Parts: sequence; structure tokens; C-alpha cells
Amino acid sequence: MADAVAVADPVCINDTLTDDELRSILARLECDKDKEVFGLVCKRWLHLQSTERKKLSARAGSHMLSRMAARFTRVLELDLSQSVSRSFYPGVTDSDLAVIAEGFKCLKVLKLQNCKAITDKGLALIGSGLPSLQSLDASYCRKLTDKGLSAVAEGCHDLRSLHLAGCRFVTDGLLLALSRNCKNLIELGLQGCTNVTDSGLADLVDGCQQICYLDINKCSNVGDIGISKVAEACSSSLKTLKLLDCYKVGDESIFSLSIFCKNLETLIIGGCRDVSDESIKSLAAACKNSLKNLRMDWCLNISDSSLRCILTQCKHLEALDIGCCEEVTDAAFEDLGNGEFEFGLKVLKVSNCPKITVSGIGTLLNQYNSLEYLDVRSCPHVTKVGCDEAGLIFPEYCKVNFTGSLSEPDVLV
Repeated sequence: MADAVAVADPVCINDTLTDDELRSILARLECDKDKEVFGLVCKRWLHLQSTERKKLSARAGSHMLSRMAARFTRVLELDLSQSVSRSFYPGVTDSDLAVIAEGFKCLKVLKLQNCKAITDKGLALIGSGLPSLQSLDASYCRKLTDKGLSAVAEGCHDLRSLHLAGCRFVTDGLLLALSRNCKNLIELGLQGCTNVTDSGLADLVDGCQQICYLDINKCSNVGDIGISKVAEACSSSLKTLKLLDCYKVGDESIFSLSIFCKNLETLIIGGCRDVSDESIKSLAAACKNSLKNLRMDWCLNISDSSLRCILTQCKHLEALDIGCCEEVTDAAFEDLGNGEFEFGLKVLKVSNCPKITVSGIGTLLNQYNSLEYLDVRSCPHVTKVGCDEAGLIFPEYCKVNFTGSLSEPDVLV
């Protein structure tokens, strides 16, 4: 009788693979669901999966946050943002921020949008407890003032992104604190912070000269002096500047941008009614190789001459809003380049332009086959019936907004 075939003893994967090897396997899983399943194998794998977790989204509650901090020890990004329409009472509180400051020491990104219950006391704890923090979004946390936010600036010297839209108590004092402490700041959102002035912007860029994104939409006390300071100090870095409804901003600001900011990609100047053709022509020439998105609705002094400069010189332009520019006519779209180059414009908004007609839209379509969204609302001479009767053929994937029934792309917000 032949000898029985020897059967090898079973091998347990946990006895064979080291923690580092298991982490390597976990890192190769691209789907979050697969990573969760990884943690269901056994307690050891759950521990590894937990300690390797980098992002968390959670609701409020000090007890739950404490448990999460103990389990997920290497989290880099924490999102506690609340929905505007589905917020819950009391939501995130200063007690929750105390737990975060004590338990999530590796944190680099913290999102607190619409956490309306937090105060300066909680922000001060974040500033003292999270020195590695690089990004904070506290938009619409309406109780915050310079005191708490300055504590963050003083404690988080590597802060690079700060968004404070709707924080109405923010003043120039915070900008001075950022200037003194956060030299690496590259992104700042201050939409609706109406207490910010030219003086504050001057202080800001005295120390923060690497800013590439600045949103001061609806900061109505900002004017040409402040914008000119920003343009000169951040000349090589500034790529996005948002100035919606900053009615004190005029040609001087645009000329400064033309002189210093050759890398500007996005400019929002809707509602800046003192901006005229001459400064826009200067901008077109200076930023012809960089400008991608331009919003200048309600710039009532803009006419065909400057618009033609934008369309013919800015070869990388992808989105343009000239809504309510009443002096713009069909002539702005005639003989643009004569086929010498291909236009890449994807979004065009010409709503409330009374001098644009179906003929002008037809001329436009002959030269822009890349259009994905065209807004012609409230153009009295442009209707769907009129376009159909003229035999206009829109690009296959182009959405045409005749009546306001289509959702708008947010590229120019």
C-alpha cells in the first residue's frame, strides 16, 4: 500500500503577513466599500483599517467624536458641515470642537460649514490644539468674530486655505493676523464679509504673497486701492479673483491686474459698473494665454470693442458671462479669427442683452462648435421659435436656456 500523501498544515494569513504588508494591500483598494469590507475580516484587520483611515464625515456629539478619535488615530480630514436645509439642533458645538482639538492631533483639513452654534471659544481651542491644520472652512458660522479666527491664525502657522463666506463679523483685524502668522496662505474666501476694507487687503498681502485664490464677492467696502495692492503683491501667484458686486472696483483695478497678473485664469467682476472697455482691452492683451473664465454681467460700459478683444485674443477662454451688458450687439461675434484658430468656449451667458438677435446667435454658432451651455434668457430678439425658423443648429451637447428652466453651471459663481 502506497504511503499516504502528506497534507500540509493549514497556513493562517495573519501568521504570514506583517502589519506593513496588510497596510500595503489596503492601500491598493481604490473603492471605499472594499476598504470597509477589509475591516470586517477580523479585529486585527479592523484595527489596521481604522488607523489608516484618512477622511471622516460625521455628525455632532462629543461622545461619538471621542470614540471616533480613539479608533481613527491618523485622520487627516474631518467634515462636520451641516446642510442648510436639513440642519439639526444644536448641531456642532464648542464642546465638539474641544474633543476635536484634543483627539484628532494629525488633522490637516477641518470643514465646519453652516455650524451656526460654534463660537470664538471653540475656534480658540482649535487654534491651540491643532498646530498642523492647513485648511479650515467655517463658512456661514455666523457667531465667529476676529477673536476666535485670529486664534486659529496664531496657532496654525501652516494654514493654507481659509473660507469664511457669510461670516459678517470678520474685519480687517483678522487679515492682519493672517499676514503676521500664515505666510503660506494660498486660498482665502471672504464672500459677504462687508467689514473688510482696502486697508485690510493691504495688510493681508504685506505678509501673504502666495495667494492664488481670493474670493471677496459682495465685499462692498473694497475698492481699487485694495485690489491694486493685491495685484502687485501676488503678481506671480494669483489665478482666481472674485469681485462680484464690489461696486467700488473700477478700471484702476483691472489695469493693475493687466500689469502684474499675467497668470490670471478666473476673474469675476459682475456688478462692477465702473469697469469700461479700455481696461478690459488691456486685460485681454495681458492675460491672453491664461484667462479661462470671465464674468462681467452688469458691467454696463462694456461694448462690442472690448468683447471682441476678449473673444479674439483669449484663446483658452472657456466660460464668459456678459449678461445685462446692454451695449453689446451682434457685431461682437462677426469675423472672429476668420477660421484661423479653434475656439474652446463652452459656457456663454448673454441674458438680458437687448441688442443681440437671432442673426448674432447664428454667427456665434458658426464659430463656436464647442458650446455646452448658452443662456439667452430675456433677450427680446432671441426666442426658440425664432431660432427654429432661422434653421439654427446648436452643437449636439449644447443646452440652450431660453426661459430659465435649465440649471446653470456654477463655473462663474
